[in-house]
Amino acid sequence: MFYIFGLFSLPLLLILLTITGVLGSLLTYLAPSVLLNTLLMEETRFALQLTLETSLISLLISLILGVPTAYLLARHNFPGKLLIETLLDVPLVTPPLVAGVGLLFLVGHNGVLGEPLNSIGIDILFSPIGIIVAQSYVATSIIVRTSKAAFVDIAIDYSHMAWTLGLAPVWSFLLVELPMAARGIAVAAVLGWARAIGEFGATLMVAGATRLHTETLPMAIYLNIASGNSDLAVACAVILLGLAFVLLFSTRIIGKLCIKEMGYV
Repeated sequence: MFYIFGLFSLPLLLILLTITGVLGSLLTYLAPSVLLNTLLMEETRFALQLTLETSLISLLISLILGVPTAYLLARHNFPGKLLIETLLDVPLVTPPLVAGVGLLFLVGHNGVLGEPLNSIGIDILFSPIGIIVAQSYVATSIIVRTSKAAFVDIAIDYSHMAWTLGLAPVWSFLLVELPMAARGIAVAAVLGWARAIGEFGATLMVAGATRLHTETLPMAIYLNIASGNSDLAVACAVILLGLAFVLLFSTRIIGKLCIKEMGYV
């Protein structure tokens, strides 16, 4: 048994050493005083603010679109459902640059959506709106997939009971099933938000990389590494690492609460 444990511990040790090596290299690259001064620079603060603002808007859009879609897929069977679910998962497996090219053709000046929007004065390309479009595209699929699992875990009997007590299906969804799925949806929101915060490829294609205009944290890393300003790039990377840790820790806490609520511990 000890031999098996030691043998299977080697891959774990290698993974842990790689992860800690990457994190340690980033966190120790700058002296604390240099890191603090870089974090307080205008460009860093702008990138952080723009990232948080656009990602929160994208998260809201993704929840509004994703949660009802997830409920529909979890509770109803209809022709073409398998194909629709496959299409909804496409953004999860599509390379971000490919997704960005598709969005560029869709919302570009001559695109199916871009042309009518431009005619009323809405320009998506190379603007913060483009960032939101790209982030929402990649985050919505995560929210649909994770929220669907939360609704599937809720027995349909609760809805039937609510209907027999006189609640309309819409109110049954709002007052019974949605609260019961709230923690699963919260996990979906955290994962979707994390994906929106770290979005780079699609954003680069749709919104471009313009300093102090469409410069999110991933874009700031790209711009400053390309221009040789590694200090600012590392500072933005540290911020992203901090946000990622907080979001991952939040999912663990929510997961523990769900397990306790279900009586498994």
